[in-house]
Order: sequence, then C-alpha cells, then structure tokens
Amino acid sequence: MNSSLRLDFRPDDLSGEPTRRLIERHLAGMRDNSPPESVHALDVDALREPGVTFWSAWAGSEIAGCGALKQLDAQRGEIKSMRVADRFLGHGVGRAMLEHLINEARAMGMESLWLETGSSEAFTPALRLYESAGFRRCGAFDGYVDDSFAVFMTRNIKGSACDHLPLSE
Repeated sequence: MNSSLRLDFRPDDLSGEPTRRLIERHLAGMRDNSPPESVHALDVDALREPGVTFWSAWAGSEIAGCGALKQLDAQRGEIKSMRVADRFLGHGVGRAMLEHLINEARAMGMESLWLETGSSEAFTPALRLYESAGFRRCGAFDGYVDDSFAVFMTRNIKGSACDHLPLSE
C-alpha cells in the first residue's frame, strides 16, 4: 500500500451517502462488464442481510473502498462487494481491504474463504490480486452455476498468518 495513504476500516451500516454511491458504482461496473444473469453483486439491501458484515475503508474523510463477508456456514465465508473508489485505484486499497477481510474472517472462526468474480478483461486486476494473495480457482460453490463469465476462487485461512502467502508486497 502507498505508505502515505492511511486507511481506517469501519463496520458500515450502508446508510451514508458516500458508501451508497460506491455500492452503486460497483453495481454499475458489474452490469457494464457482465451479462445480467452473471451479475452476482449484492445491492445495499442484500448487504444488510443477516450473515453479511460490511466494511468501508476511509482515507481521511473520503471513502476509498469497501468489502463484505458473507458467512456461508460455520467454517466458510464468501468475499462480496469488494470495490475501490476510482480515485484510489492503484494505491493498494484493494490489497488492504482483502487483508482486512481475511483477518476478520479468521477472527470469526472461518477456515476458508470463497469468492466469485468476472472473467472479462475488466476483472484482470481483481484476479491478479486474489491470485497473489493465495486464492486458487475452483468450481462453482454455494448455489452458483458455472458459466463462462464467472471465475470461482477459494483459499484456506485456517491457522496463523505465517502459514499463508504474504499479502503485503
């Protein structure tokens, strides 16, 4: 992460306008780069459902990014709605949010994390981030259906942080 950028991760109830705008930007990006049947991003109401915990990342008074954990069962969680605000792209916010979500999942007792992302060129930066953090491609999970527009990934997070690939560069 850019050493001059200090992030504050906050549990977020999604009521603030900056957070809602970032979620809308996220949904619009998903719709622009995937066919409707392959858009699995959660809207504000779905992000407020039981079993989903949402965080926003702030650089001073500006929202820099967001991400959520959806509990699939006692041992497994799914990363949802990771998005970096356009102004903060390329500054390590995505990596910092991913590290935050992994640490929170461990604290919740989860042993593995799962995610679904797109397969088009627009998703290449996300795929590189997840792969560099130790996520590996897998098949569809938890009600998803394999299709050519989706990439499914998972990572074991059980144990101490030193048991896994480093997140920070």
